Amino acid sequence: MTAQKRWNLVVDVALCENCNNCVLSAKDELVGNRFAGYSEPHAPQGRGVMWIERRVRGSGHMVDAAHVPMTCNHCDDAPCVRAGQGAVIQRPDGVVLIHPEKAKGRRDLLDTCPYGAMVWNEDLNLPQTWFFDAHLLDQGWAAPRCVGSCPTGAMQVYKVTDADMALKATEQDLRVLRPELGTRPRVHYRNLHRWDRSFVGGTVLSDTGRLEALAEAEVELLVAGSPLAASRTNAFGDFRFDNLTPGDQELTLKIAHPGYLPVTCVTPVHADGVNLGVIVLRPPETA
Repeated sequence: MTAQKRWNLVVDVALCENCNNCVLSAKDELVGNRFAGYSEPHAPQGRGVMWIERRVRGSGHMVDAAHVPMTCNHCDDAPCVRAGQGAVIQRPDGVVLIHPEKAKGRRDLLDTCPYGAMVWNEDLNLPQTWFFDAHLLDQGWAAPRCVGSCPTGAMQVYKVTDADMALKATEQDLRVLRPELGTRPRVHYRNLHRWDRSFVGGTVLSDTGRLEALAEAEVELLVAGSPLAASRTNAFGDFRFDNLTPGDQELTLKIAHPGYLPVTCVTPVHADGVNLGVIVLRPPETA
């Protein structure tokens, strides 16, 4: 028996530039349009069923902003499906769909989604969400409109077996939002560390009578005395270790360069990133 192929959305956080094309394409497709069996017209005002959240990490010149498109996760163990009692279903192809007639008056369904993906249509007395543009897929479209409208290719879709998707997730380091919930989302993210993890970085200068950026300095990152990662400073003297788990545990950084005395720094990993600022290496005779 051939395994069922199911839809999955993959979003690359590093490629999202907050252009909002995906948000606007969802609005354009769903606002004011009725798709029988799929959706009643969505409201023109208020947050849509696809939106983008922003997070800024770091300080000074070592700062970045990540933009994460959010929407219905089409979970395989969706709380809304369990609570819906037929008002919300998951199709064999993985798409979670709110029944536009059976869900009338079910405002309680909004609280079942831990991702806040549902919106309430006050005029129609109806919960609504992004249903993967299933009405288009069922007509033969290869992807939802948000994928085609993304200018950077940050969004991709795959209709594959669950085994193939699990392999792809492992190979490409794809993760889902809030895996601890056990909802098993079908929306996956690449480079999600830009959103939910931290970094430690700094700028290494040499002092030989004047301060200058020191390239090719060796920087070693240790946790509890054990090496975790290593890097070298770039032409501007900068180094950075990303994808670190925020917490109280302290990290040790050892910075060295031939002809200079080494320097050791100790820092915790803050949620919003750590910019150690300027670290000066000096020759032995000037130390």
